[in-house]
Amino acid sequence: MNIYRSLAEVPADLGPTVVTIGNFDGVHCGHQTVIREVIARARALKAKAVLVTLDPHPTRVLRPERKLQLITPTDVKLELLEQTGLDAVLLLPFTRAFAATSAKEFCTTVLHDALHAVEVHEGENFRFGSGAEGDTHSLETLGQTLGFTAKTFAAIESGRTSISSSRIRYEIAEGNMSAARHMLAREFFVDSTPARGRGYGTKYAVPTINLAAYDDLLPAHGVYVTDLHIGNETFEGVTNIGNRPTFGADSFAVETYLLRFHPVDLTEETPLRMTFHKRLRSEQKFADPEALKTQIFKDVARAERWFALRRLFVR
Repeated sequence: MNIYRSLAEVPADLGPTVVTIGNFDGVHCGHQTVIREVIARARALKAKAVLVTLDPHPTRVLRPERKLQLITPTDVKLELLEQTGLDAVLLLPFTRAFAATSAKEFCTTVLHDALHAVEVHEGENFRFGSGAEGDTHSLETLGQTLGFTAKTFAAIESGRTSISSSRIRYEIAEGNMSAARHMLAREFFVDSTPARGRGYGTKYAVPTINLAAYDDLLPAHGVYVTDLHIGNETFEGVTNIGNRPTFGADSFAVETYLLRFHPVDLTEETPLRMTFHKRLRSEQKFADPEALKTQIFKDVARAERWFALRRLFVR
């Protein structure tokens, strides 16, 4: 998958293309449906399948006070998109100046002039252009002038609610990992590194590890069944997200107890990927460290049962 980080990087002979445009945070089931159709149509038309997205997310530029936390930061989003079979992603830098681009100008400069689009596929809630002036109807009208057809997709439902990035963010923030997994069609994970100042050396021999500060979306405070990927190894674990109220101080941490641990090479720059499977309980304040230790043994036992069942069913 080619990645173009500005219009200037797009080859003049890239087209014809079949295109979809959006933020694609999470690359969830709804996104995947549109992308599959884009790829199928591109193959049928002997065109290139191209996805156009924005970096940073427009909300972070236009409404920074919201402090939007993403399901998939840009590098993870690109990793997931590469797995779909797209030919290219155009990653447009989003600024306040770019936000002032009219719907007509966007279609002309991006879809017509740069990508030579013949089809554009969007969800029914798609909005674009200055002040979100454009929608799927205006996209269809502009396409008639600029030589592309527009196809609109109805939202995919989960229960009685449409699948959307905002709903998935809500479910993750509430600790509802099963609901998030259903809408993402994968487990939720975060990429980080070990927390600094924890004494990581060439061989790390302690079965607990803390993640470095993470600015994007994390599940609700509580205890989770997790996998922690360190290099080529995956450790089953129990992870606590929270402020550790039993010890009094406000000391937020994402701390994992690794099951069946053995010493590993680890530095403060080692990439870590934590996958969240199931929430065991909410964060609690215990009477003393001994009561907390007793609860941790119970959490580990529940996690062990979960992993035992997984091993049974995935053999």
